[in-house]
Amino acid sequence: MTVDLSPWVSGVPDAVVDVLSTAREVLVVSHENPDADTLGASLAIALLVESRGGRASSVCTDPPPALYAFMPGIDRVRTDPDPERRYDLLVMVDCGSLDRVGAVRHRHRALFAAVPTVVIDHHVSNEGGGATDWIDPGAAATCEMVTLLAARMAVPLTAGEGSLAEALMAGIVMDTATFAHPNATPRTLSVAAALVEAGAPLSEISRRLYRSKPDSQLRLFGRVLHRLEAVDGGRVVWSTLTDADLVATGAAAAHSEGIIDLLSQADQAEVTIVFKEQGSATRISVRTKSGGVDATVLTGTYGGGGHARAAGATIPLPMAEAQEAVLQVARRLAAAVDR
Repeated sequence: MTVDLSPWVSGVPDAVVDVLSTAREVLVVSHENPDADTLGASLAIALLVESRGGRASSVCTDPPPALYAFMPGIDRVRTDPDPERRYDLLVMVDCGSLDRVGAVRHRHRALFAAVPTVVIDHHVSNEGGGATDWIDPGAAATCEMVTLLAARMAVPLTAGEGSLAEALMAGIVMDTATFAHPNATPRTLSVAAALVEAGAPLSEISRRLYRSKPDSQLRLFGRVLHRLEAVDGGRVVWSTLTDADLVATGAAAAHSEGIIDLLSQADQAEVTIVFKEQGSATRISVRTKSGGVDATVLTGTYGGGGHARAAGATIPLPMAEAQEAVLQVARRLAAAVDR
């Protein structure tokens, strides 16, 4: 039986299909501190372009963490564009704002300014309004959108000897936490079913992303969980992650991924926050319960964004000052929730 994606394929904008079908040299850019969704979408877009006879480069300002080494084609992700190529299209995937592209945009200002751009993203905070911007906050992952794009472009999901389906499934598994988050919709499940039918190894991808961690990462989680704090009857829960934690455990910065999801399991928490030290600044990751606080309202106070239930921001303050400011807002928002 073939999974039918036709009810949703018509939602893919004509303009996006047209420019991707005709571009010959495409630069696909992921967001900084990459995850499986931005990387999977980037690798998939590259395959779609190449299926139409074009060439593509996948770029991310930060090298992909070792966690994503299993993704086919991950070794093609560069930290800078190929200087020998003359790009005629730039595609930004899973970037809620231009700032999320990171330092690579500043290193190549002329290129980013001159080349026509397509934005494909699912963040509700994305304010893109260009003719070729495709923003769909109803998508659980950017890879969900790119799967529909592949179907609209008549590129088989089995393309790349299965690498297309695997890359796309990795992004969906990551952004739904193996379909546990409320962002997984009937469309998400249908898209995932089509990818499984195309050969995506769902159980292995889930194991790699959520059930396989190095000892150093587990030690890091332990330190962060040990200093968990809560106020207002547990309605606001938070913890901190410092540079010293990384040194003490031998963990990499990328190993902090997933800690916020553990904290967000606190029964009474309306708002859960991890404060991460980043030099003189502080990065916050926020999770909220369905029907309660909109996480983007909290992070938007500090120029961040994301989704209603999961969002983040970087605050130009040291940890202690950032905590004081953010917790004041979080407590106010949580207190307004009436269940």
